[in-house]
Amino acid sequence: MASWIADLQASMPDGRVSVDEKARAEFAQDRTELPGAMPDAVVRVTSTEEVVALVRFASRHGVPLVPVVANTNLGGLALPTRGGIVVDFRTMDRVIEVNESDLYMVVEPGVTWEKAKAYLDAHHPKLRLGYPLSPPDSSVLANALLDGLVNLSVRYGSMSRWLNGVEAVLADGTVVRTGSAAMSPVWCSGPPLPDLTGLFINMQGTTGLVTRGAIQLWPSRRLRRRSFYLVRDLEPALSTLRELAREEEFDDLGYLSWPLGKMIFGEERPTHRDPSEPVAFIYVDYASDHEQGFRWKRDLLIELLRARKKSGMWCEGPIDVTDLVRIEPKFSKFAEFPTRLDFLLDTPGGGLTWVGTYGPTSRWEEGARIGVRIMEERGWPPCLVARAMLAAHFGVLRFISVFDKKDPAQVSGVLELNQAIVDALLPMGFLPYKTPGWVLERHAGRLDPGFAHLLGKVRSTLDPGGIFNPGRWPVPTQTPLPVTGGGNM
Repeated sequence: MASWIADLQASMPDGRVSVDEKARAEFAQDRTELPGAMPDAVVRVTSTEEVVALVRFASRHGVPLVPVVANTNLGGLALPTRGGIVVDFRTMDRVIEVNESDLYMVVEPGVTWEKAKAYLDAHHPKLRLGYPLSPPDSSVLANALLDGLVNLSVRYGSMSRWLNGVEAVLADGTVVRTGSAAMSPVWCSGPPLPDLTGLFINMQGTTGLVTRGAIQLWPSRRLRRRSFYLVRDLEPALSTLRELAREEEFDDLGYLSWPLGKMIFGEERPTHRDPSEPVAFIYVDYASDHEQGFRWKRDLLIELLRARKKSGMWCEGPIDVTDLVRIEPKFSKFAEFPTRLDFLLDTPGGGLTWVGTYGPTSRWEEGARIGVRIMEERGWPPCLVARAMLAAHFGVLRFISVFDKKDPAQVSGVLELNQAIVDALLPMGFLPYKTPGWVLERHAGRLDPGFAHLLGKVRSTLDPGGIFNPGRWPVPTQTPLPVTGGGNM
């Protein structure tokens, strides 16, 4: 047992520190193929004050801190790499404030999608969050800090844009607030203050421990519809999604390839598609408070798809999600978000991984075709999810694989698969989000030297002892960059 454990137990409230092997083993691995390490202790925190005390302890003793909520991240970002302390945020789960007038809610890291939705439905039914396809018991705030996407992202972008500000604990125990909350009791905006919230976005917990955040909310529209369409060709389907996204009338647009449909019906690893079967289904969400506006969006969708059909795209639908559920109850998981995708989460082998990327929609079709080909050539079901983001300013390509974690061949095979997809797509501009450490290690030469230098300076300034989630965003030791150019300004 580490020499500092007794001091840790004495410094935290009774019952908060666990050194039980079973409790520690829960955080030593996740669903992915990525290796973890056994933490020395797990500390359950319930307040910012306790986080401050824990951070100061870790800084004194040089002990790593790994923040965890649900441990469902598919980049392995919550896996300890050097032992240390897992900071269990699950019981730090208060909805601190909901401001109906200014459209935001302030939450702690342990607030899950399920809890947030239940709270809003019960107390603020006119407001809503956007919801992801992540498990309902995963963290709202973690998704925002890691730039995840939700079912309003086609209109409003990835979730880092939704953060008005955060409260975070720095390595010396300082508590800092960013955004309007830095000068005001109201968390309504980030501007006009310097955007220091960005110091904690996509940093994977390496600059501080975020203890609360203000997340934008949106009106809950009275009329909503989710419709599905069957398609037989990948490229026309993606170009259709791009066109629909630019209309700015739809809330969510997505493409799901045929293996995902077969997995819903219980086929564990589908690799064969009959030529008569659709290659994918696309879905479209739209909503309005007004009958006229709702009909306008419906008619626009019909008009745009009719034009696509005339140009040669095979498309069958719409099938409203309520009709789909009546035909096959298994599709109820797509009727309302957040939802639990059991056909991915409950596979016998227990393994789940992805290469999820944000990239240019101008190369959407090419990137999707290349990724699908790599999966097929290696014998993996070509599970592809594509989403339009921020009116098609960029798009998502996500390649998903399930595997048997107990089979070493499958574990090494799925890692090689993911590496091959990243190798092919990264030069095209498709950047892995929730980025696993191996991506940067494998492609360090692609990182702009000035960016790497700045990132290293930020990390070393905010965390000089390297206690926060070590192993994430690995950057080389920074040296001064050579001065180039000349002359006077």
